[in-house]
Amino acid sequence: MRKYLVVIEETDTGYSAYSPDLPGCLTTGATREKVEENMSEAIRLHLETLREDDQPLPEPHSYSVCVEVPA
Repeated sequence: MRKYLVVIEETDTGYSAYSPDLPGCLTTGATREKVEENMSEAIRLHLETLREDDQPLPEPHSYSVCVEVPA
């Protein structure tokens, strides 16, 4: 089991998501729940394609932090 960081951003029409550890793996969704569901499926398919092409699976290495600054 691997855990990949997913960045979700709100857009004018819903949400978009990508994983910094999986270049080219991205999706959209009308709601937060839908974009998370779509991203889970996108990652699964992305890794499946890499396996089928005998490519190595990227190791998760990205992480996130919140930085507090004066506003």
